[in-house]
Amino acid sequence: MRPMTDLAPSAARPSLNLQRPTHVAIMGDLVSSQDAGSVADLHAAFNRAIDAANLDAGTTMTSPLTITLGDEFQGLTQTFEDGLAILRDVQARLLIQGVACRFVLGVLRLETPVNSERAWNMMGPGLAASRARLTDKRDANAYRFHLPGQPALETLMEAVGASLSEIEQGWTARQREVALASRWESATGLAQRLNISLQTLYKIRRAARFEFYGRQWRALETAVETLDEIYGLTR
Repeated sequence: MRPMTDLAPSAARPSLNLQRPTHVAIMGDLVSSQDAGSVADLHAAFNRAIDAANLDAGTTMTSPLTITLGDEFQGLTQTFEDGLAILRDVQARLLIQGVACRFVLGVLRLETPVNSERAWNMMGPGLAASRARLTDKRDANAYRFHLPGQPALETLMEAVGASLSEIEQGWTARQREVALASRWESATGLAQRLNISLQTLYKIRRAARFEFYGRQWRALETAVETLDEIYGLTR
């Protein structure tokens, strides 16, 4: 399966015309997948997360999340708002299964027809730069952005992403379960399902820095609304 690439070779890559961005790329790469105890279990968890995210996203995906090279995936949306929502969904589904992943959201201008069935064999400025940001393995940040012309926002959003990464990496298995499940379940319902008291649930959430974690996500959600306005991206 062929990953999306820029139209020109990297040495002669055209600059992105900020007046004509068309899409947002969402890309992900599993972290340390080669160290997985069971490749079959990892593969199954990865596929479940991608399939569920595509089902939930529905028509907000211009080109659906597509696994390209075993432990990588990519897709296209029309807005940063949609891209971030899908990224968060995939991350939650992977983390709750104990699978670590790094992501990038990057603006681009597609210069070939959209492949609405699989996210490959498309070209345009911005794709290779987004992929290069994703594959920087020296950076522990799980949340990365390629925002040409917006260096201040890119720096601030990556700082928020680094904070989210630090919180997630510090969770115990129980804290991770409670913090992520709290996205979809009420506190009362979750406590009943886990057979713990509400007091215990709130104690776990405090230890997981649940409120601060949500605040950081809200900051990113506000930022992507601004980015969509800046780049003129609409669904």
